[in-house]
Amino acid sequence: MKRRRLGQHFLMDSVINERIINSAQVTPEDVVVEIGPGPGRLTRMLCERVRKVIAIELDDTLYARLHAEFTAYENIELIHGDALEYPYETLPEFVVVANIPYYITTPIIFRLLAARPHLKSMTLTVQKEVAERIVAIPGGKDYGVLSLMVQYHALTALQFIVPKEAFRPVPKVDSAVVRIQILQGPSVAVKDEKMFFKIIKTAFVQRRKMLSNSLSGMRSDTKEWLTLAGIDPNRRPETLSIQEFARLPLP
Repeated sequence: MKRRRLGQHFLMDSVINERIINSAQVTPEDVVVEIGPGPGRLTRMLCERVRKVIAIELDDTLYARLHAEFTAYENIELIHGDALEYPYETLPEFVVVANIPYYITTPIIFRLLAARPHLKSMTLTVQKEVAERIVAIPGGKDYGVLSLMVQYHALTALQFIVPKEAFRPVPKVDSAVVRIQILQGPSVAVKDEKMFFKIIKTAFVQRRKMLSNSLSGMRSDTKEWLTLAGIDPNRRPETLSIQEFARLPLP
């Protein structure tokens, strides 16, 4: 029985799986991590193209089925466990290609970003609205904390839309394939990364308010603080680029 409560919707279309692999730009030398392989359709295609596949499956039944079906493949390592707890930092250089279970999308992206010294790229099939948030630019409703936190570490690009009818069971929303190419260093220079992200998160708690209001808890002289950075205190958080957030001096 498919465990819909775990957000598992299996992509059955081999043509779309082929497009995902092409978008990932994998090579025969790559170590590829796949999260939530499900019935193993994408897994099998990856095994035929890369040096090694590490497939992490939480579901007991699916893991047992995969273990039985992939006995002939020597370049696959099946992991029965939680992808959020896997020690990615212990891997050599790797890429991720996966149809991510909906319920762990954001946590797994941040978990993987934590292993970025070893991570080259992520090519993920996620809910369309999440993909749009990841690649969003300033000025739109999709732009926010997720956009900025991912784009601080990576270049992002939405590759293509996957209609919900391509999955079984059919989900309520369309999906999209997004490629996240890890940068060698942050996209902007900041003195205190932790504070940088705190400012961003605080600003977007009240995204429709002016910055002078949404950041009023950071400093008592908020308007002067923003003006010193060359930012109009009357602007809204969603209009600031990552470069402008980086210009804000420490509170």
